[in-house]
Amino acid sequence: MPITLQELNAATPEAAAQMLDGLYEHTPWIAQQALQQRPFASLAALKYALVQVLAAASRDQQLALVRAHPELAGKAMVAQTLTAESTNEQGKAGLTQCTPEEFARIQQLNADYNARFGFPFILAVRGPRGTGLAKQEIIDTFARRLDNPPDFELAEALRNIHRIAEIRLNDKFGAEPALGNDVWDWHERLAQHSDPGYAERGQLTVTYLTDAHRACAQALSRWMRDCGFDEVEIDAVGNVVGRYHPAAPGQKYLLTGSHYDTVRNGGKYDGRLGIFVPMASVRELHRAGRRLPFGIEVVAFAEEEGQRYKATFLGSGALIGDFNPAWLEQQDADGITLRQAMQHAGLCVDDIPALRRDPARYLGFVEVHIEQGPVLCELDMPLGVVTSINGSVRYVGEVIGMASHAGTTPMDRRRDAAAAVAELLLYVERRAAQDGDSVGTVGLLEVPGGSINVVPGRCRFSLDLRAPGNAQRDRLAEDVLAELQSICARRHVHYRLEETMRAAAAPSAPAWQQRWERAVAALGLPVHRMPSGAGHDAMKLHEVMPQAMLFVRGQNSGISHNPLESTTADDMQLAVDAFTHVLNQLAHEA
Repeated sequence: MPITLQELNAATPEAAAQMLDGLYEHTPWIAQQALQQRPFASLAALKYALVQVLAAASRDQQLALVRAHPELAGKAMVAQTLTAESTNEQGKAGLTQCTPEEFARIQQLNADYNARFGFPFILAVRGPRGTGLAKQEIIDTFARRLDNPPDFELAEALRNIHRIAEIRLNDKFGAEPALGNDVWDWHERLAQHSDPGYAERGQLTVTYLTDAHRACAQALSRWMRDCGFDEVEIDAVGNVVGRYHPAAPGQKYLLTGSHYDTVRNGGKYDGRLGIFVPMASVRELHRAGRRLPFGIEVVAFAEEEGQRYKATFLGSGALIGDFNPAWLEQQDADGITLRQAMQHAGLCVDDIPALRRDPARYLGFVEVHIEQGPVLCELDMPLGVVTSINGSVRYVGEVIGMASHAGTTPMDRRRDAAAAVAELLLYVERRAAQDGDSVGTVGLLEVPGGSINVVPGRCRFSLDLRAPGNAQRDRLAEDVLAELQSICARRHVHYRLEETMRAAAAPSAPAWQQRWERAVAALGLPVHRMPSGAGHDAMKLHEVMPQAMLFVRGQNSGISHNPLESTTADDMQLAVDAFTHVLNQLAHEA
């Protein structure tokens, strides 16, 4: 029979320790110390108590825990001396059924890893969904983590141990993150659509109004209808809009959502998590036949990333009336204008002004988003409450020098465009670091028609500058642009620069931030407040209505804009629970 929290909270210390036996491989003291924090308000609170105990342990204790784990597909498996828990986990991942080639590869990785780090490789092989990773994914992860610095890899091993313990706890308590599983599955299904050139390589890329993008919109429309939304439409910029009506006509709506386009070769969760979490909450309301004193409008924004055209936030910008008709003449890399792309997709550009929302009809805007950074992952916290979104400015530019022979042009006679941009890149790195919390990135660097034996005559580049406040961002930008001018004058080259995006910092509305805080606390979790270094659709809605965001922990050190971007069904479940709690707060306030 599954354990209940009531039984665990009421049990004697010895009986409670026995209930949690086997969570941590041959290391019962972690659960024993965590039990001193009883009573636990939730399973999430128990999980975090375990995290706190191990975080406070000495390095020797942490290493002893890691070394208590068996190697993957190692000698203990062959000798059948694994614990029952490890046998179950390695079996679900197929490691007990390795081919001779797979077994040999894993044995070599085990040897290399132990030689480098002095402890066995730890991976939660049941994965983010709890159903088991594919063997090739396990082998690829094993090989990738061999390159990690030792201290970082120890921390990664401990994080995986906590994930193993979380899954084992779920088994003991009979706890299934059913809504989190559904949200996870939606992500997998939507990720089947990818642009040509990437789909063939198994990479996820969905840029504005491509066939893959339009297929995503159709899938989202269908799933919203299946969830019980009363109205679903694809609007004039390609946003997918679902409305769940209030209990009585004429009431306000809560606006929520995020974007479904991606960066090139990106992850599955950036943006899309903020669509699927409220969809799951609405579906549960519909299944219960429940209406709230306000409506819920979920918008899957069509464009946020600025990958195909220079304009960004096309989806959320249209909702606040920020759509510049001049953007329609922008061309993509194939010479297709934005106007042509919209017409090909069957969108009517004349209807775009009508998308502007009246803020008086809305309570506010909330957005759930994967963190896209390492903070929550390193703290082993599943959720974080956003205090503000950094201000940002973006440029695209080109330095023009003189192409010349690489062998015959003396070093002091060169007008090397790429060297000028390289110098700027290093300055951006130094200057942003001076502020402590500013960031600067040259993400695009291209020598058109470059050749190995030609001094670059042209170099195209981008600039992405961000800071917590607008004034700090502007000082950073002024210094960077002044340095660009100085570099070009000294190197006898010239430049062109175009500002493509400027977004103001967006502090969270206090009342809405507090609603997220209460929701997190109600789950039995500590409230961690943090700024967002990334831009979000909430920045645009911030211009016309109150907004606040909830972050969800990412795996793999929180990496984002990368295929390794990931989170777990358990964390997704907590996000759905927190979103539903905010809905209930608003209902009680009405």
